Amino acid sequence: MADNKPLELTTQEPQHGYLQADIQKNMVPHSETDNPHYVGSGKLKGKTALITGGDSGIGQAVAIAYAKEGADVAVIYYEAHSDADDTKNFVEQLGQRCLTIAGDIGDEDFCQQAVNQVAESFGRLDILVNNAGEQHVCDRIQDITKEQLDRTFRTNIFSMFYLTKAAVDHLPPGGTVINTASITAYKGHPTLLDYSSTKGAIVSFTRSLSQNQDILNKGIRVNGVAPGPIWTPLIPATFTENHLNRFGKDTPMKRPGQPKELAPAYVFLASDDSSYMTGQMLHVNGGTIVNG
Repeated sequence: MADNKPLELTTQEPQHGYLQADIQKNMVPHSETDNPHYVGSGKLKGKTALITGGDSGIGQAVAIAYAKEGADVAVIYYEAHSDADDTKNFVEQLGQRCLTIAGDIGDEDFCQQAVNQVAESFGRLDILVNNAGEQHVCDRIQDITKEQLDRTFRTNIFSMFYLTKAAVDHLPPGGTVINTASITAYKGHPTLLDYSSTKGAIVSFTRSLSQNQDILNKGIRVNGVAPGPIWTPLIPATFTENHLNRFGKDTPMKRPGQPKELAPAYVFLASDDSSYMTGQMLHVNGGTIVNG
């Protein structure tokens, strides 16, 4: 990555820390969300998935993999309309239905309305993937404003409560909730204090929700994925060029991962292959050993 200059627009911080449209299209190197060699085998046939942040990066990769496995997909995104259209086109070209919903997952009323819309449109909801997130780089804790702190927590963790609360009554026995955490929940990060804190909360939320008796009685499994450094639009949208040139090179594999490399983990957690798993995190991080 050091041989490629990041785009000029990556120095601009998106509104609320969300992504500006078309970052994914112009990233150098490209953010790869589709693995053309991945062949589905019907593991999710007849199921419906709701994925937040499904317009780009990890969320788009998961949407594509789910469609290859036979699932219809609904995508919640903030304002990157053209990226969401790309996801919709990917899914529909694979012969599955795709619903795109724009809005702010930090708002509980919107989350309730979105879940209801998905259930009504598709007639069911089997898989909830809480994936959307935002981050802001701050060298000093003194620079984290009340507004930024509130915004980051609303997007990254409050939304998971809102969406899961709304989805639980729709999820059938065997339904799944999959939460995207981060390696920063385990290692921390010196300039992503609020982001890392929310990711730690996501790990605890996942473990606690999986043990909730109501969730267990309903036959719903709750797991998560804790990615390492993944080359998504969130990275060039928030980090400096100096950081981008080093991004992912401190992993044992000496490179960042691509979104398409995470998608099979989400397929596994959504399918019956993981029927005896709940409360767990899968660590797709380039070889870093994580304990805890």
